Amino acid sequence: MNQFLKLFVLVCTLCFFSVTSHAADATLQQVVSTLEEGYASLKDMSAEFSQTTTLAGFPKPQKGHGHLALRRPPKETAQFRFDYKLPRQNIVSNGKQVWFYQPENKQVLISSLEGLMKGGNSIGMAYLTGLGNVSKDFLASFSKPSRDKQGNYLLELSPRKPTPLLARLRLVIRHESVNAFLANGQARDFFPIAASTVIDTAGTETVIVYSRVRTNTGLTASKFNFSVPKGVEIIKQ
Repeated sequence: MNQFLKLFVLVCTLCFFSVTSHAADATLQQVVSTLEEGYASLKDMSAEFSQTTTLAGFPKPQKGHGHLALRRPPKETAQFRFDYKLPRQNIVSNGKQVWFYQPENKQVLISSLEGLMKGGNSIGMAYLTGLGNVSKDFLASFSKPSRDKQGNYLLELSPRKPTPLLARLRLVIRHESVNAFLANGQARDFFPIAASTVIDTAGTETVIVYSRVRTNTGLTASKFNFSVPKGVEIIKQ
């Protein structure tokens, strides 16, 4: 499987830091609840992202950036779209199939979403489209230290059923989101993740930082379909 397609299966997706003073620390359960309860109310989101991948044994990282969108229709499979500006490529799913388009190669790979989820990828997809079941799918703990210099919380998540593509997951949870949860008794931020790091069993690390996040703006299903340009080779899997 193409390296970027592997990363997509885990990412997501996929919010920079602002304060330097720390309020009283929240408990691990409170931070996890901020994440889970926020995601439970997430209908759609869009964001800019920057991605850095460091392959085990290769010191020079691979970098990319672009725009992502996610839609979670009620009782239906989530839909998503990653439009990379660098390297130029598009990864789009309508919840049933996935298009992986590389314009420089004039090729588009088409696969069923079900096919991508086989072979242990389902937990990676759950990370992309869910995160409402962290307690069920992962063993959670704080990193050491538990907060960064800006006060954001650092979570270490180990999948209860590890796969070659997902050995560990690290999340940076915005302190503003946790503080709002503590003050109101409920999540106010539907996507409280500032950054994520996916680590596979080979030691490859993929870091994604999210910015300009917008949630529940009413994204429509039409955004998550892909029309194959003329003259492009179609490869089906």
